[in-house]
Amino acid sequence: MSNTSVQARQQYAGFKADHVGSFLRPLHLKEARQQFAEGQLSREELTRIENEEIIKLIELQKQNGVKVITDGELRRAWWHYDFMENLVGAEGYTDTEGLKFHGVELKPHNVRVTGKIDFPDDHPHLAHYKFLHDQAGEGAIAKMTIPSPNMMMRPKIRFNDIYADDIAQYVQDLGLAYRKAIQAFYAAGCRYLQLDDVFWAYLGSQAEREKERALGTDLDQLAQFCVDTLNIALKDKPSDLVIGMHICRGNFASTWNYEGGYNTVENFIFKGLENIDRYFLEYDSERAGGFEPLAQLNGSNAEVVLGLVTSKVEALEDKDEIITRIHEAAKFLPLEQLALSPQCGFSSTEEGNKVDYAAQWKKLQLINEIVAEVWKN
Repeated sequence: MSNTSVQARQQYAGFKADHVGSFLRPLHLKEARQQFAEGQLSREELTRIENEEIIKLIELQKQNGVKVITDGELRRAWWHYDFMENLVGAEGYTDTEGLKFHGVELKPHNVRVTGKIDFPDDHPHLAHYKFLHDQAGEGAIAKMTIPSPNMMMRPKIRFNDIYADDIAQYVQDLGLAYRKAIQAFYAAGCRYLQLDDVFWAYLGSQAEREKERALGTDLDQLAQFCVDTLNIALKDKPSDLVIGMHICRGNFASTWNYEGGYNTVENFIFKGLENIDRYFLEYDSERAGGFEPLAQLNGSNAEVVLGLVTSKVEALEDKDEIITRIHEAAKFLPLEQLALSPQCGFSSTEEGNKVDYAAQWKKLQLINEIVAEVWKN
């Protein structure tokens, strides 16, 4: 259950059409980031260009009927590492190999633990949110997206010299660091915060579960540690702060990483977690399994935002097919507890999915049309 007030839910997350957060990077911004990497552009000039592009993106969202405004994660190279490596006690580094997706390998970047984990008062994403909040303007809902603390639970990160075998202390410190982060974003004006948590999909993947078992991992204990980390982070959160949690199976250059339904971890994510208001769940392919686990949320005050529209391909979905699937989901969770979004962002990394820039707006317009028909919203 969640402590979020009914008024806050209606004010900050009262829309049945939503989106996960990231948008394709404009060519001008991609060129500027490349010039910066090559030393041909100063940090100040890059920030100026980022600011200009985010202001344009905010206006584009409004023009396309998007009610919840993000900065598109335009300042980030990665949806997660940029945040994680700026925590106290963490640093980014070039790894020996990149994470392997379906038919492609990512750039060999990773994060490692170098000291006691904490959240710094000057974390750069706080300034990023403040800019978004100010530019979105009065009456707009500015949503901040950050990686879940559970993204620090991958084996290469959680097995570290600092915490050694004391995983319980690691969980505690991660949770408390994120509690500080949540309070800091709230103080900056954020009232809709989304935690992106691919690790739950990792725990639902039979291939990854086999790898963890080979390491001697008690998978139920690991899942419980993930529940504990989030519950520590969200304990005593402000009652007018809406919390979303996004789970997908990987989203890089239109490819994916994991497959497996929610049934493996449904008790942990739907029964164990507290103060989650909106679950953004990938459902655009058979890799996500069926809707049956949603029944776990009956009697709760949580919503499920169905990720039925894919961000991975340009082709628009058939409206009637999506509506049919919404009603199939409603057999397990009441329609009033459901909403609709793309299954993920359009550009989880700066490379972006292999879709045309205009396609993302057509997808969001389609979602608005479906929502108007299904929920009269």
